[in-house]
Amino acid sequence: MTTLVFAEHDGKQLAPATRHAVTAAARLGEVHILVAGKAVRHIAEAAARISGVSRVLLAEAEHYEHLLAEETAPLLVSLAKPYRYLAAAASGFGKNTMPRAAALLDCPQVSDLTDVVDANTFVRPIYAGNVLATVRSDADKLVLTVRASAFDAAADHNDTPAEIHTVPAAPAQQLSRFVRRELTVSERPELTQARVVVSGGRGLGSAEQFDALITPLADSLGAAIGASRAAVDAEYAPNDYQVGQTGKIVAPDVYIAVGISGAIQHLAGMQGSKTVVAINKDPDAPIFAAADYALVGDLFEIVPQLTAAIKQIS
Repeated sequence: MTTLVFAEHDGKQLAPATRHAVTAAARLGEVHILVAGKAVRHIAEAAARISGVSRVLLAEAEHYEHLLAEETAPLLVSLAKPYRYLAAAASGFGKNTMPRAAALLDCPQVSDLTDVVDANTFVRPIYAGNVLATVRSDADKLVLTVRASAFDAAADHNDTPAEIHTVPAAPAQQLSRFVRRELTVSERPELTQARVVVSGGRGLGSAEQFDALITPLADSLGAAIGASRAAVDAEYAPNDYQVGQTGKIVAPDVYIAVGISGAIQHLAGMQGSKTVVAINKDPDAPIFAAADYALVGDLFEIVPQLTAAIKQIS
């Protein structure tokens, strides 16, 4: 059985999450990748070098430039016939596009899967990650979205790249139009791909304290910065810092939670972290149940001391 993975990109390079989706898809059999866009052959060439990919489909058209879901979902449907599975990373891109394709194909979707048991059986989190559900579908066709943090990224191979096949574009739907994209530009690692994440919560008390304590600690570690939903709602940090069920899912080597109580929705976004360090003055805070290292005390004293100690040895 063959899976068609829809590649996410920004017009310049392939999104790292796509490599994680390829790893999941490879457990189901042969893997093909679809690259859609405007003048994106260089991205198709990068996809062709990913280990486990046997074919790349390239669809280029003006109306695919910004990968609007209203335009790309019909493209997926037009290419779906020979595939048992259509897959993408469970990012904003995948969550926007794949349900539309599933609806047009009138087939089931398994969302945010974290494990592949067999050709018909998958594991996905429910109840904010408190329960892992094993789901089975014998449908002839399935749409899948893959939690990137649950799978390793597929590496490049040194063999001959996969063949690139140009496929015809679907007719333009003209149901939506791209207006603008506002992005936060940062020299820090991208939050979902960082090896170390330092996150702040409502316990920091203000946006000024968030910046004064979290930023130096993150700088000393070369880390990405995250935040709890409570901190984002209080405007201590921007929306794209939010870690949790309604934010970004992360699984770094080290996750440092500062002043975060550990609400269920936050734990759902970081529970895949390999090592969790929690700093909180409340010894009964739920975050400590998920922590490998617990520092109980005043974060306004602990964090500066920790930052200073790291700078001395780095």
